[in-house]
Amino acid sequence: MTAPILVVGGGGHGRVVLEALLAAGAEVAGVIDPQPGVMAALPDGVRWLGGEAVLADYKPGDYLLANGVGGIGDARRRGLFERLRAAGYRFARVRHPAAIVARTGVALGEGSQIMAGAVIQPGVHIGADAVVNTRAAIDHDCRIGDHCHVAPGAVLCGDVTVGAGTHVGAGAVVIQGVRIGSSSIIGAGAVIRRDVADGVVVFTKGERQERPR
Repeated sequence: MTAPILVVGGGGHGRVVLEALLAAGAEVAGVIDPQPGVMAALPDGVRWLGGEAVLADYKPGDYLLANGVGGIGDARRRGLFERLRAAGYRFARVRHPAAIVARTGVALGEGSQIMAGAVIQPGVHIGADAVVNTRAAIDHDCRIGDHCHVAPGAVLCGDVTVGAGTHVGAGAVVIQGVRIGSSSIIGAGAVIRRDVADGVVVFTKGERQERPR
């Protein structure tokens, strides 16, 4: 990360992103959020800059962005990434220094976020704007699509594929070799032993329900 970083979104996830950046020694230029109240939760020395309109004062070539929008299946996060990427901004790869990332065969997409305590094993590919959250474990040769969220404490055993825009809930376990489709939700604590199609919700007890369209 060679340019100053603007964190876009100052809520709960934004603060976790901010903590990871500061722990890694990144230069944070400030936090962009429409709510002035986020100032109260920012650490000393980090400025609240205003809403998204202030980006006009920060040229894309001079700054990187970090996506601070969180949520389960929240289209705002993906929309923000795609809109600002199209406007010429680039997104920083965020990696907390307390994460363990293998030295061989790991690919981290633009704007991906690896949080404290996460473990990324060899041969793993993480897509653009994807989040591997606190203490999640991604074993060898997994493929995580763009805009995915692997929530805190989730475990993906070897050779798991997760399609774009899918949420793997907190504490979920995905058995080796399973393929999970795009835009699906794996409930917290679920144990996934077989493939999951696109756009499906899987609950803790293993029931499946088509996502409302």
